Amino acid sequence: MPDNSITLVDIIAGARPNFMKIAPIIKALEARRAAGGHLRYRLVHTGQHYDTRMSGDFFAQLGIPEPDVNLEAGSGTQAEQTAAIMVRYEKLLLYSPSQLCLVVGDVTSTMACAISAQKLRIPVAHVEAGIRSGDWGMPEEINRMVTDSITNWFFTTSETANDNLRRSGVGEERIFFVGNTMIDTLLANMERLRPPPFWDELGLTPKGYFVVTLHRPSNVDGQAAFERLLAAIGHGARDLPVVFPVHPRTRKTLETLSTLPANVRFVEPQPYLEFNYLVRHAKAVITDSGGITEETTVMSVPCMTLRDTTERPETVTVGTNEILGTTDPAALAGALDRLFAGEWKKGGIPEKWDGRTGERIVGALETLFPA
Repeated sequence: MPDNSITLVDIIAGARPNFMKIAPIIKALEARRAAGGHLRYRLVHTGQHYDTRMSGDFFAQLGIPEPDVNLEAGSGTQAEQTAAIMVRYEKLLLYSPSQLCLVVGDVTSTMACAISAQKLRIPVAHVEAGIRSGDWGMPEEINRMVTDSITNWFFTTSETANDNLRRSGVGEERIFFVGNTMIDTLLANMERLRPPPFWDELGLTPKGYFVVTLHRPSNVDGQAAFERLLAAIGHGARDLPVVFPVHPRTRKTLETLSTLPANVRFVEPQPYLEFNYLVRHAKAVITDSGGITEETTVMSVPCMTLRDTTERPETVTVGTNEILGTTDPAALAGALDRLFAGEWKKGGIPEKWDGRTGERIVGALETLFPA
């Protein structure tokens, strides 16, 4: 017989960005349970990312327990992966229902599990709700919009996200401005960050190199455009080493290029502690990721985003990030000139990015699901 005195929360994780976001929530839930709280969780790994460096290393380094369930959805097209996750999560819920499906971020797993849960009348809470880039060409934007359209409770990172939700008709009683769980994870691990094994081999020194991450189709799928972009980065770095952890998607195009800058050093995707050590000590980061712009903001590292839009405008208005676009290498050159001239903005830390977001989320859940 089920124990009606507890509330079971499914925590969904499927891809690398999710793992950083769930760790503080799990920590806070375990602390409340030790204090006699009634919330329990079931960690559901969808298997959207199944490579050890993209998944397993993060669980070990961040102290996340082994998943209670692994749906093993694997790869495929957007539709194939979405369908596999939905079918497998539905089977789990039919066999063993939870009282809440808690999804994080904006990956395929986020949207797919939210849909399966709602169709079985299990409510959904979305961590990092309400963020919008306005770019429907990004799969993540579709995932966000679909998820938020069927979410019951919204946990947000900024007042901008709150405003986006209000404009879409969400009532104040369903919005919880809690902060950023990814920053909880970063602050909790700041003293544990460690250099990667190749630190000495590449001759890296604090503020003496750049970090690059690129994986979006607009930047890496076209051979000629990608080659020009790498040339602009290599030249603009002025002979400083450029460390480029290569996403599997990016590697496919990279292997077709004939000319690569000598100072760009391609490495495997890095575990969490090593990657953020690289970011913390870099002269600057050049990226098309959204999450990294949040981490650079908190670590006061200059960040140049090769996109036309951002779903995290607070990293620009408050933090150290600038949006340079995807089509004009001159914009990157100008930004690098300003960096070397010592003219980059200092930036600040957005409201509630203080390391206590996980606690706020669990506090809200205890209010929504009283014992």
